[in-house]
Amino acid sequence: MRLIFAGTPEPAVVALRRLLDTDHEIVAVITRPDARRGRGRTLHPSPVSALAQEHGIEVLTPTTLKPGTEDGEALRARLAELAPEAIPVVAYGNLITKDLLDVAPHGWVNLHFSLLPAWRGAAPVQAAINAGDDITGASTFRIEEGLDTGPVLGTVTETIRDTDTADDLLTRLAYSGAELLAATMDGLEAGAIVPHEQAGEPTYAHKISTEDARINWDAPATAVDRHIRAHTPAPGAWTVLGEDRLKVGPVTEAPDAEALDAGELRVIKSEVQVGTGSGVVTLGHVQPPGKKMMDAAAWARGNATIHGQQKVSFS
Repeated sequence: MRLIFAGTPEPAVVALRRLLDTDHEIVAVITRPDARRGRGRTLHPSPVSALAQEHGIEVLTPTTLKPGTEDGEALRARLAELAPEAIPVVAYGNLITKDLLDVAPHGWVNLHFSLLPAWRGAAPVQAAINAGDDITGASTFRIEEGLDTGPVLGTVTETIRDTDTADDLLTRLAYSGAELLAATMDGLEAGAIVPHEQAGEPTYAHKISTEDARINWDAPATAVDRHIRAHTPAPGAWTVLGEDRLKVGPVTEAPDAEALDAGELRVIKSEVQVGTGSGVVTLGHVQPPGKKMMDAAAWARGNATIHGQQKVSFS
């Protein structure tokens, strides 16, 4: 089939690479405009844009898809010229307006990293870990006006491991989802896919703010563990010690440790333990302000606040 691919970040690159290995023809990609990054704030293309340029594929970077705007109208004109049969989408990051949904015979086909209707929205991987789900997966579906409400074309499942961070799980789903997206394109071309409406009560995964990532030490140890893993690496789970805001890496539960109040710290030999609402956890790594992630015990040994007080606590 003749495809236009829409996507922006690194997980979308995996899917684009997979589609490039198929017999489908990718005539263009739609991605977010170049963004300023790094200390020099220089402009960088999105990961999808960079890969497309490597393969000599036309790159379209509208700032908006809204009709009546210069970028929106230019995109509509180009889509009409390119005449795609389907537009696979992976984490594109821009609202697709109603009038564009029928621009291709097979529509815009989104790869979403959950088993719909579970975790519709912007952060399904993080939500699944934070909720303690055992199983998640990826779905391909035809985009319609509602938020991730369209008919499902295919699914693949993935077990959530006890140590999975959001990055770990998203990496696996990016690869299994890429295979699913390629198979969906094949099935649409062959006329072998029967779309089915989503069944069951939907749940929602809203966009995560920095404030959402703050650790609540009054929560049970299992919930603290899941919360930290769900927000690793971005935006990074965090807490406060005195006037310092610290990012905290994944923890392990310490069921045999002597009790601590929620948020209270204890340094034992090469361990830093913290109390929660139902037990004690051991810190793995922390990131003090202006520094890189470091071993929690090394951080504690060099922290005068911890050594200078009988009792200190996170808040």
